[in-house]
Amino acid sequence: MTSPLPLDPPLPLDPSIAPPGTRDFRDAGGIPADRWRADQNGETLVPTHCCFCGVQCGMYLRVDRAGKVFGVEPRNHDINRMRLCPKGINAYQQVNHPDRLTAPLMRRSRDEEFAEVSWDEALDFTVSEIRRIQGDHGNDAFGVLGGASLFTEKTYLVGKFARVALRTRHVDYNGRLCMVSAAGANKLSFGIDRAANPFSDILLTDCLLIAGSNVGECFPVMTQYLWGARDRGASLIVVDPRETAIARTADVHVALKPGTDSAFFNAVLHVVVAEGLADEAYLAAHTTGWDEVEKAVRAYPPSRAAAVCGVPEEQIVQVARMFAGADKAMAMHARGIEHHSQGVENCLSVINLCVATGNLGRPGAGYGTLTGQGNGQGGREHGQKSDLLPGGRSITDDEHRRQICRIWGIEESDLPLAGTSMMEMVWQMQRREIRGLIGICNNPFVSLPNYRTVKEGYDTLEFHAQFDFFLSETAAAAHVVLPVTVWAEDEGVMANAEARVIKHNKAQEPPPGVRTDTWVMCEIARRLGHGDTFDFPGSREVFEELRIASAGTVNDYYGITYERLEETGGIAWPCPATDHPGTPRLFEDGRTAHPDGKIHLQVVEWHAPMDPYSEEYPLSLTTGRTVAHFLSGNQTRRLGALVEQTPRPWVEVHPSHGFRDGDPVRVVTRRGSLVLPALVTEAIRPDTVFVPYHWPMPTAANGLTLDALDPRSKIPEYKVCAARIESAAQVTEVPAPPTAPGHEAYPETQASRTDPRPPTSPQGRGTAERG
Repeated sequence: MTSPLPLDPPLPLDPSIAPPGTRDFRDAGGIPADRWRADQNGETLVPTHCCFCGVQCGMYLRVDRAGKVFGVEPRNHDINRMRLCPKGINAYQQVNHPDRLTAPLMRRSRDEEFAEVSWDEALDFTVSEIRRIQGDHGNDAFGVLGGASLFTEKTYLVGKFARVALRTRHVDYNGRLCMVSAAGANKLSFGIDRAANPFSDILLTDCLLIAGSNVGECFPVMTQYLWGARDRGASLIVVDPRETAIARTADVHVALKPGTDSAFFNAVLHVVVAEGLADEAYLAAHTTGWDEVEKAVRAYPPSRAAAVCGVPEEQIVQVARMFAGADKAMAMHARGIEHHSQGVENCLSVINLCVATGNLGRPGAGYGTLTGQGNGQGGREHGQKSDLLPGGRSITDDEHRRQICRIWGIEESDLPLAGTSMMEMVWQMQRREIRGLIGICNNPFVSLPNYRTVKEGYDTLEFHAQFDFFLSETAAAAHVVLPVTVWAEDEGVMANAEARVIKHNKAQEPPPGVRTDTWVMCEIARRLGHGDTFDFPGSREVFEELRIASAGTVNDYYGITYERLEETGGIAWPCPATDHPGTPRLFEDGRTAHPDGKIHLQVVEWHAPMDPYSEEYPLSLTTGRTVAHFLSGNQTRRLGALVEQTPRPWVEVHPSHGFRDGDPVRVVTRRGSLVLPALVTEAIRPDTVFVPYHWPMPTAANGLTLDALDPRSKIPEYKVCAARIESAAQVTEVPAPPTAPGHEAYPETQASRTDPRPPTSPQGRGTAERG
């Protein structure tokens, strides 16, 4: 065996020199090693979980002798097994970030500049405005918008605060923009809203179907489960208009046209029925509605769906045989099929396929949704959603209303009726039906569709208060901004994507002048005369009331305690007693949460997206996340390594359009236009363009998107609208995040924002390199 030849010339060792073709790649992530130090003596490791996505990876926060968080270590929790993604590794940096808000900001008119004021002055003004608006226009003239990144205790408190302290029906949350389509489908089919299987079941499946989920970027640590399944021979099907990193490794990648998902899944089920692959015994024993579903899918032969979806007929047949032919198959999906005006139907069509093939309630066989926000599951379970009360109770059910009124100690007549969804509330702001608003843990100026409508709605408000720890784009337009804690400065629970309730622990005291969301809501309630029903010193006391409020419901947390969570690492609900192990896998006994115990299959009919294509707008615009950033970017756009990795948005275009990487491209829809650098890639359909949505105007993807809603879930149709692209002169510069008076944008995190080129590591197969 010959020895390897020496390199000529040798690879340079000078960190300022890089081999040809690698310099841009390396510099995109910075060279941080010479700035990082691990020389803290006497540090403490606080076990907790990441604040970002619904995987909820375990981590240790490193705390120095002064009690300050200064670093992170991965934790060998069985969710993530020592793995963290780029966001998780950098999350700790927000705790003591120089952009943190540390004093209330206030102005009595938007014509004024913000000034730092005392808590008393800010809360007195807030309470006086609540009283003025409700006194003049009624209780429902004031609204509350919560968030699905809050601890579950706080989401419980948001719903109670709105309905008891403000006595308004108008309360909703930003999970309305996340997975409410899946929630609606789950309730219709199963009578319960959560994933049916734990993550560990992925390792046992023989066929895994992933629809509308860019797992590699949005849930990076989840890939360990996919690779584990693949290692033992499982086949992988990915349904996505883009060839994402996961799609590139799949046995079958169905690159369908955006907005055609239910037509595709109906056609797959058509083949299952036509070829005798349905599990008729399972259907007869466990379902209702199968005859109607079977009849409906006869109208979706592969030839029709192929024309609608823009995929080969043979691929539809291949998917049907692969999924139905597996002994154990699982289907999982995310926002890609949920962010549609037919989002509920899309999810139901996946459920129908799983049930028709008998893939439910067994190890390795099942169905689930990957939640985007850290508490996307728990955030909708206990009352901040407009139509739900704690425990997933319906606000329109008389008995459910009586139960909660007894727990809360209020008269039934005082409990408001159902409110409207987050986007509908914005329309009500435009019409001056809602005149005052408190926002908590959300940033609608970036996250809601059709930015101009959103800005008009918020600008019409007579009073607007926002809770946050950084000054978001939405908070920057408010009258009052109340500085609250980050996740590491409080304790509480979240429920991750598998409905496992996990415990976050407090790692440091908040900065002087900062309060918990719990304290702020309780203090406003006390000043409004409801202190007796909001006597909560902290999260533990709220959780104890939540346990009682959820007892006996499908979302039963009664048997879960902080102590048990510390001991076990997490417990899946329902958990009705303190000696109950929890319920990692649903439907093992063949029964659902419907009174008859059956799966209620639903007929699904495909319809075209709400924004029609035309000669002027022939393309599909779709949007999504990228690995370095999270949701509206209010947190991640301030963290240096993440900004360096992905400093700006771009537009992915197919080579057939004739652009080169970095060319300025104007993306135009009926709502407006953006000029972004092109990322030319063969990994997207020629009739589709993609823009990530983490940045504000004038570079916001949601300046272009449509505010059409699913009629049942009220989720906006983010994932498809009609568009065109054209050459432009110059890309638009990305604005710096807003900062409080006296603060300047943190320079180390902003240096790369002015780079006019797309990121150096494209998601798909690029056709050019940065030179």
